[in-house]
Amino acid sequence: MLTGWLTMSLGVFAVVLGTLWTLQGLGEIGGSVMSGVTAWAIAGPVVGVAGMVLVVVGARLRARAKR
Repeated sequence: MLTGWLTMSLGVFAVVLGTLWTLQGLGEIGGSVMSGVTAWAIAGPVVGVAGMVLVVVGARLRARAKR
């Protein structure tokens, strides 16, 4: 029943977190020790892409479970 939902949820969370980290690293979102730090501008897209992969894997798991 819940097959794939956890994977997709973690994926969406990772995409949102990666986007936030990227924007902070680029200095678009201020007020944090992460703001303007290049390491976060690099780590953010990596986490975001990993999140997208998790969303796709979760969707495929759900599709397979419906069969």
